[in-house]
Amino acid sequence: MPFIEVKIIEGVLPDEKMPELIAALTNAVVQVGGEGFRPMTRCVVQEVRSGWWGAAGKPLTTEVALSGVQAANQQSARGPS
Repeated sequence: MPFIEVKIIEGVLPDEKMPELIAALTNAVVQVGGEGFRPMTRCVVQEVRSGWWGAAGKPLTTEVALSGVQAANQQSARGPS
């Protein structure tokens, strides 16, 4: 039985997007393993408190993560450089 565990900093992904994330992760497993995996696939999304996640030895906050997401989205919208 596939078990997918995702940890994300609180507030980075809106609550209303969580079902979409869970569906996309399940679909990824089904794409690789076949439709028989769908009923067996389990997903858990855990939000980590802002500042309690570390990267490169420093705390990572919701604000920093969101600014990185926004920058990546803008870059993606501009297309390949």
